[in-house]
Amino acid sequence: MPLAAAGAQIGAMRPLALVTGATTGIGRMFSERLAARGHDLLIVARTAARLEDVARELAEKYAVKAEPFPADLARDDEIDRLEARVRGGPPLAFLVNNAGFGIEGKLAVCDPAPQAAMLHLHTLAPMRLAHAALPGMLERRAGAIVNVSSVASFIYAPGNANYSATKAYLTVFSEGLAGEVAELGIQVQALCPGFTRTKFHDSMGLDAAKLHQRPMWLSAEYVVDCSLRSLDRRGPVVCIPDWRYRVLVGLIRIVPRRLIGVVTRRGR
Repeated sequence: MPLAAAGAQIGAMRPLALVTGATTGIGRMFSERLAARGHDLLIVARTAARLEDVARELAEKYAVKAEPFPADLARDDEIDRLEARVRGGPPLAFLVNNAGFGIEGKLAVCDPAPQAAMLHLHTLAPMRLAHAALPGMLERRAGAIVNVSSVASFIYAPGNANYSATKAYLTVFSEGLAGEVAELGIQVQALCPGFTRTKFHDSMGLDAAKLHQRPMWLSAEYVVDCSLRSLDRRGPVVCIPDWRYRVLVGLIRIVPRRLIGVVTRRGR
């Protein structure tokens, strides 16, 4: 019997984890780590063929059930389908809202459609998926929700206004939600990495090979391991991997807001 099929039978009672943006980078690494911890997987991404390959690889490697669910979570109807799957299937033990992308360009001269899609993907999709996952978690008084935010959530950046704004929503949403469910056995985390070596910057048309050679870049493995270790220790809601970024965020919080725009404009 193939390992994937064996995993489907053996894993009938295993905890289920949903990971969005699961084929590359941080999402792929969450899928790997959660499968290694004994979770069955419901993995989501836009490209069906790549998603099926990843599901097959994970099922065979870890002897778990890995269900691919192709969906574009920037669209309401696609979120509807995934919500229905979450509500109609085994309750989630773990939710990772990771799917996202970035756009460069000033709002006055850019195409508004990708900006609107980014807002939808970074804010509405995580909120709706958390809403769909919570009833099962509340019933069992157990579960974890990780919203992948960013160090960018603590700043604002001309030429990147909506990206920072959406990540700020994710961080504050996570803090508020954590306050609602913390005494009910459910953990919520805003994972706020700094620069991370993934394909994220390729999609923005940037030279990722050069960017990844700069100081303070983190690996996806390191970021995810920090997240899971913090959850294991019942750490703070806001998880900032790497002490250098924690120091940076600490400085950002005490610097006058008007100076942030000056620094980010010069950085561009």
